[in-house]
Amino acid sequence: MTAVVPLARTIMVSSPKESHRVLEGIFAINKPQWQSSAGVLRNLQNYFQDSRLFAPWLTSTRRSMILSSSKEKHIRNLKVKLGHGGTLDPLATGVLIVGVGKGTKCLQRFLECTKSYECVVLFGAATDSYDAVGKVVSRAPYQHVTKEIVEKALEGFKGKIMQKPSVFSALKVDGKKMYEYAREGGDIPEVQARPVEVHELELVEWLEPGAHEYTWPKEEAEGIEKVGAEKLMGVRKTREGVEDGEEVRGVKRSREEQEEMDNLITDAGSYPKKIKTADEPEMTGALPVEDAQQTIESSEKPLEQLAEAPADSGSNLQPPAARLRMTVTSGFYVRSLCHDLGLAVNSLGLMSSLIRTRQGDYSLGHNVLEYSDLVKSPEEWETKVQKYLEEFMEKEGWEAEEVEDEEEWQANRKERLEDRKENDRYTSYRGGRNEGGRWRSKKGSKRNFYSKDMRGRND
Repeated sequence: MTAVVPLARTIMVSSPKESHRVLEGIFAINKPQWQSSAGVLRNLQNYFQDSRLFAPWLTSTRRSMILSSSKEKHIRNLKVKLGHGGTLDPLATGVLIVGVGKGTKCLQRFLECTKSYECVVLFGAATDSYDAVGKVVSRAPYQHVTKEIVEKALEGFKGKIMQKPSVFSALKVDGKKMYEYAREGGDIPEVQARPVEVHELELVEWLEPGAHEYTWPKEEAEGIEKVGAEKLMGVRKTREGVEDGEEVRGVKRSREEQEEMDNLITDAGSYPKKIKTADEPEMTGALPVEDAQQTIESSEKPLEQLAEAPADSGSNLQPPAARLRMTVTSGFYVRSLCHDLGLAVNSLGLMSSLIRTRQGDYSLGHNVLEYSDLVKSPEEWETKVQKYLEEFMEKEGWEAEEVEDEEEWQANRKERLEDRKENDRYTSYRGGRNEGGRWRSKKGSKRNFYSKDMRGRND
C-alpha cells in the first residue's frame, strides 16, 4: 500500500497594512566589514526611499516644505533624514546607531554612553594606523609574550586611566590631521592624554602561534613617513637594536627625554651594538630569569628574518594574538589600547579585528537589525524597523503624527498657505508685529518681502 504524503501548504505572508503614521526615532543596525558608516546610511536611504514604512514621513516633510516655499528641486530630491551615533571604522563590525527624522537630535546621548567591544590584538608589529589596514612602521620580538604576561599587563589598563588618541585618528591639532604630521616628517605637536574609564577588560581567548589566521599587513612605511610615524607613536630604536616603547597610557616625557628619543630615531644604526652577557636579559621586568634566558637566545635572529617567516607555517615564528572583551566610556580608542598593550609587554601590537557588541541599550543578537535583512523582502526588515522605532517613540513619549490623505490636504492647502503667510507677516524681521505694513515684490525678484522697517514705518 502506497503511503499518501500530504502536500506542504504554502503560507502566504500578508503585506503590512498601509499606515499614515509618521515614524521617527532611533534603531541600530549591524554594520558589515569594509563598509563605512556613511556608506551604510546611504544604502539605508535607498531602501527607505521606496518603502511604504517611510512614505508618511516623506509626504509630511514635503508638505511642510511646500508651505515654507522651499525650492522645487529640494522638495523633489528629498530623502529620509538619517544620522549615526558614533562612527565605526571600515575594518570594524557591529552596532551602529541610526537616527531617523527628529531622532537625529537624540544621537548625542549615544556618543556619551558606554560601549562594549571585542577585539583581537596581534603582537610583534606596529602600524601607522594602529590596526591591520595601515603600513608597518616597526617590528619587535614577541616570542616571550605569553597569556599570563598579557593578563598581568591588562590589569594596568582597568579603571580610570589617561589615554592618548590614535595617531591616525580624525583628531586635528592646530587645524591639521595627526597623520599629516607623520607623513611630512616635521615637528609633531604633543597630543594631550584624555581621561577615560574601562569598566570591564578581560582576555577571553589566547591564540597561540599557528592557531589563528591573523597576519601583519604586507605594506611597509618608508622614508620620512616611517620616521615621522615612529616619532608620533613613541616607538624608538635603542642602542641594543631592539625597538622599545616607553610612552604607554599617555605618560609624558620631559623635553630632554623627547629630544633624545628623536635623535635616536634619526640616527638609528649609528650606535655600536652592545654585547649582551649571559645574565643580562633583553626584556626587563616581565619575565622570570629562566624565561628571560630563552628570550635572549630566540632573539638572536634579525627582526627582518622574523618578519619574513610565513604566517601560516605553524612555526613559533608566527606572532601570538589575544581576543579581548571590554566595556568602556565615551572617547576610548580600542586601537590605542592594542598599541599600548604591545608596548606594555615589551613588544608591539596592532588591532586585527574589532566588533562593537553593545552601545547604550542596543546589543547584537537582541535588538539590532542585521544588515543582511535588507536584501530580503521589504516586509521582513520593515516589520523589525517599525517595531524598533515604535518602541523608541513610546519610551520618549512621542505622539506619532497622522498624515491626512491627499484630497483633504489639497482642500486645506490654500487656507494653510494664507495662515503661514499671515504668520510670517507678523513675525517678519523687518516688519515686527505692528499693524499697517504691506507686502510687495522687490524689483527683479519673485519673492515678496515686508516693506515696514524696524521702527514700524513704511518705505
